[in-house]
Amino acid sequence: MSERRAAPTVGQVVLGRRLQELREAAGLKREEAARVLRVAPATVRRMETAEVALKIPYVQVLLSTYGVADEESAAFVHLAEEANQPGWWQRYHDVLPDWFSLYVSLEGAARLIRSYEPHFVPGLLQTEEYARAVLTAGTVGQASPQDVERHVALRLARQELLTRQDPPRLWVIMDETVLRRPVSVRSQVMRDQLDRLIEATENPRITLQVAEYAAGPHPGTYSSFVLFRFGEPELPDMVYSEYLTGALYLDSRTEVALHLEVLDHMSAKAASVQHTRKILREYRDTF
Repeated sequence: MSERRAAPTVGQVVLGRRLQELREAAGLKREEAARVLRVAPATVRRMETAEVALKIPYVQVLLSTYGVADEESAAFVHLAEEANQPGWWQRYHDVLPDWFSLYVSLEGAARLIRSYEPHFVPGLLQTEEYARAVLTAGTVGQASPQDVERHVALRLARQELLTRQDPPRLWVIMDETVLRRPVSVRSQVMRDQLDRLIEATENPRITLQVAEYAAGPHPGTYSSFVLFRFGEPELPDMVYSEYLTGALYLDSRTEVALHLEVLDHMSAKAASVQHTRKILREYRDTF
């Protein structure tokens, strides 16, 4: 049996899809590939859907069976070995839910991250004290003080992708509720957080818009969600939607297109970047 992983890396997702494409191009069904490996068809399916790590001997046999040239096969195996390496976030496995591990992997690989947040400042833009206040309030369940600090450390580590040499484009629409909801009795926490958001509006790689109350209802009112777009052609756009005890990862064209349409609609109705900066400064003066 192939070794199970808590959550796949983006590399495993991409290579799993590529394995499926190679099998289909060779005109083979999963059952036929499974017979070559002497495993159940479910094992081949799990490799293609990144539910298990890419076991290198299996990969080599499959590539040979699919008629892949030696040079391409060697490159694929090298990528598979790299993809099987644990992501940096697995250092936080003690507090990181399995269903969120894939999110961190997708976040780090995305070229564009678009999101709607109706409740809190997105994690990538939170200050340390704001994050601590939100997490202490119970947004991660009944966590101990030690676990809260681990969650804070993970959140700050995620933010490093915004300052790396080739950062993704981040486009966030926040409901005005986010600005009106104090997360701490200490006003300085919200002031510092608003200063951070004002600073973010000056970053050419970040687009921040506020959905004002005065603009009325919009189609994204139901819940927060994130849309990822990647540079790898094998990896389609993906939408992440979180609920109380887990999350959904949507990649069907219909569902992704609908979420993208909603984001575009909300962006057109939300305050411009310049007006958002003005709104943030006005709220900053109230704390």
